[in-house]
Amino acid sequence: MLSHIDWWNRVSRSKPLATIPTSSSISHISAMAGNASVMRRLYLSFYNWIVFIGWVQVSWSMILALLENGYEAVYAAVEQHLLFAQTAAIMEILHSIVGLVRSPVSSTIPQITGRLFMIWGILWSFPETHTHIFVTSLLISWCITEVTRYCFYGMKESFGFTPSWLLWLRYSTFIVCLPVGTVSEVGLVYIVLPFMKASGKYCLRMPNKWNFSFNYFYASIFFMVLYAPVYPRLFRYLIAQRKKALAKAKTT
Repeated sequence: MLSHIDWWNRVSRSKPLATIPTSSSISHISAMAGNASVMRRLYLSFYNWIVFIGWVQVSWSMILALLENGYEAVYAAVEQHLLFAQTAAIMEILHSIVGLVRSPVSSTIPQITGRLFMIWGILWSFPETHTHIFVTSLLISWCITEVTRYCFYGMKESFGFTPSWLLWLRYSTFIVCLPVGTVSEVGLVYIVLPFMKASGKYCLRMPNKWNFSFNYFYASIFFMVLYAPVYPRLFRYLIAQRKKALAKAKTT
């Protein structure tokens, strides 16, 4: 029979004791976490300020066009800046997915895809919309919202705080801008439907090698109808976020 000593020696050789973390290893892990946090803040600061500048350029170009030539000239003046500033927001879906920000994916994706549909699928694709007054009302609501939003997050990530007036604007401008923007978006889609149907743009008809058909005209109608259930839900979500943010600000 094995003695207690032999038995203990065999167990010790087959199952090494668990390593207890040392203070140096804990410090190393903490340092890595701190570096990751710093890199996150630097990246988000850079991103927010770059897009903020893009929306400021859209706003400034729009104001100059309105003063000099009227609303008919607005889209031509802002097109390049608008396409850059709004397309850059694709990154916000990725930010939400990987956890860089706390915004839920379920609310981020509809907002971003809706905007992309408007700028690429409607405004850029159909020049017939360019001189309509709905373009100006849409851009005014977007510019107020986005200049405020990106300035707010730029300051928060860069300096760790935001002025109380900017916090209030961040969580209040949507009360007016969201309804105005929504009416403008629906109006522009409705206006372009006859041109969309006549041109057959972006339609895929049978027969084809994929054995699949797609009608952009009906897809756009479906998108327009989606506003009915999506808008109230989004508005309620933003109201809840506003109450939460302003209540938190009062207690700090």
